[in-house]
Amino acid sequence: MTGQGGKRGPLVADKRYSNSKPKPKRKAAPARKAKRRAAPRKKTAKRGIIGWLLSPFVWLFRIIWRLTWRLGLAVTVLTGLGVWYYASQLPPIEELVDARTRGSVILQDRDGARFASRGELFGGMITADTVSPHLRNAVVATEDKRFGIHFGIDPYATVAAMYRNYSQGRNPLSGAGGSSISQQTAKLLCNGVPYDPSRWDDERAYEQDCRRTTLWRKVKEAVFAMAMEARYTKDEILTIYLNRVYMGGGARGAEAAAQRFFGISAAEVNPAQAAMLAGVIRAPSSTAPTSSLQRAQDRAATVIRLMREQGYLSERAADEASANPAVLSEAAAAKAGGYFADWALDGIPDFLTDDTTEDIIVKTTLDQRIQTAAEEALLWVFENKVREGSVAQAAIVVMSPDGAVRAMVGGRDVRASGAFNRATQANRQTGSVFKPFVYATALELGFSPNDFIKDAPLTITIPGSGPWEPQNYDRQFKGDVTLTRSLAESRNIPAVVMSEEVGRELVRTVAQGFGIDSDLAAGPALALGVSESTLIEMTGAYAGFLNGGSSVIPYGLTDLRLRGDAEPLMTNAGAGIGERVINESAARQLTWMMHQVVENGTGTRAQMEGWQVAGKTGTTNSQRDAWFIGFTGDYVTGVWMGNDDNTPLNKVTGGGLPADIWRETMTRITAGWQPSRLPMEAPSVASGAGTISGGDIVADQEILNVLDDILGGLGE
Repeated sequence: MTGQGGKRGPLVADKRYSNSKPKPKRKAAPARKAKRRAAPRKKTAKRGIIGWLLSPFVWLFRIIWRLTWRLGLAVTVLTGLGVWYYASQLPPIEELVDARTRGSVILQDRDGARFASRGELFGGMITADTVSPHLRNAVVATEDKRFGIHFGIDPYATVAAMYRNYSQGRNPLSGAGGSSISQQTAKLLCNGVPYDPSRWDDERAYEQDCRRTTLWRKVKEAVFAMAMEARYTKDEILTIYLNRVYMGGGARGAEAAAQRFFGISAAEVNPAQAAMLAGVIRAPSSTAPTSSLQRAQDRAATVIRLMREQGYLSERAADEASANPAVLSEAAAAKAGGYFADWALDGIPDFLTDDTTEDIIVKTTLDQRIQTAAEEALLWVFENKVREGSVAQAAIVVMSPDGAVRAMVGGRDVRASGAFNRATQANRQTGSVFKPFVYATALELGFSPNDFIKDAPLTITIPGSGPWEPQNYDRQFKGDVTLTRSLAESRNIPAVVMSEEVGRELVRTVAQGFGIDSDLAAGPALALGVSESTLIEMTGAYAGFLNGGSSVIPYGLTDLRLRGDAEPLMTNAGAGIGERVINESAARQLTWMMHQVVENGTGTRAQMEGWQVAGKTGTTNSQRDAWFIGFTGDYVTGVWMGNDDNTPLNKVTGGGLPADIWRETMTRITAGWQPSRLPMEAPSVASGAGTISGGDIVADQEILNVLDDILGGLGE
């Protein structure tokens, strides 16, 4: 069938594709292009002999290049990931400035000034903005002159340091130089590894482990340094560094070091002081000014030169700093009170000292001026009056009448710390410095200083041992002598007679009441000081004579508190003046008798012009120990001298060198003072109850081993 007009209508398929256009036929390529494609390829030129020789190297270069850029890409990616990881873990800088895992103990003197410390000091946070610009410049000039422009590591300095170490025969990764301030800070932070008590025995082991240098640790250190550069500003990195770096002398950080060495803040240091602080960073143990001021000044001169070369100091400022090198503050230079500090801390629980995690402030009774006077006096006497080569030792304790210790020297090495303290740890025979307890007992019982006592041959029968006949040091007998004269001349027989007269048990009771806690001899030789005691114990007992007859407990601690707290954790409760032992009149008369020891007796070398002085000399068997303990109206000072091995001294008695040390100490202490008067009372009558005679005495108590020390002869 056909449609209208005999024409066929469009099919459905035709309608569907009615809009489709037939594809045009591809035009034939121009003849010229066809010819070009059809043209034969040119033949590659043949290699010559040189090409064949170089071909292996070209091949190797291509292999190395392909490996290098791939490896470099991998390292870059891994480094970037490491930097991102560490940077994301870093806390605010305030959490990083204090490097310590345990607290410090700061000891203050009676005026609140610091004189000693234990542990590492942290003076408080100081920033790169608030620190002295001289110190900032000195640290940068010395440790990392390109600090402001590198990205955490200084490739030039690192390569130069590795070459220098290698050329000197060392491991290229160890030795001097190379690390930027950022890398040093990374090491101070132990590359982000915190202290773990279960992993390390103590903080020192942790730090030593962190300082170990290996290739992997150097890589990690570099990545960590770059992470800090990404996380912190340059000033923030420098702030962490200045607060954490150890600067010697127990000081952690610039603020603590400035306070420790110069007594000022790190914000106040001048160019010379800044150069000294920056100079100790490389070797704090040997170049700290508290270790060697000369080495510290020499190193500071180098730092000043570097600051001038790098434009941080003008020529004039550098010359001025070099001409006036930094010196220690008076307190730092004195290094006073090491023995005292050890003794004061010994009575404090370990959890508040050695094991503290807090900063502890210990207020003490020490007077640094008196301490310096005692140290200078001891050194002067040994330099001017003791023969060269002598190994004799000496100790000094200066105390207020209430038992507050104002100074302590435990040996000839007056700067020692942690050493054997002869003032508190040496138990030695007391000799005649024990005799005042005999006469104190007599005065308490009503005897008068002007009462007579017989100085004549004396025999005491010791059951089971036989007769004992004490002798005077001069082997003479003076007949009837007053109690005052017998004490002034330190005569042995009258002391024994009086002890037996009043009862040696009562003498023991009085001595113990005044604080002599050591074991006291039970036999008649008790009166002659055959028992042992320490210098601080004896000096504390004599303080009871000065204060009017009351016992004292020597003390050095005033209070202990956490840093920043107002309320103390500990005080000196229980120390100081205790119970009365003898009446005030007896104490005053005894002081008068001891004043005669210095005026007319064995202690004349302790006299001080214009001052009233009371005291007592003491020399033990064979001159193994020599003592002088005396007092003015203000202070009691005890001096002991002897050999550590208990061998005899060379012609030294208590009235000799110990009295000289006492006088030199007290003369320095009282320089410029108005003389004070002793609280003493002279006897009102010429004589008392007559003459006390010993005769033949049968001892009802004895200690046989004491006799071995006595029978060989007694000193004064």
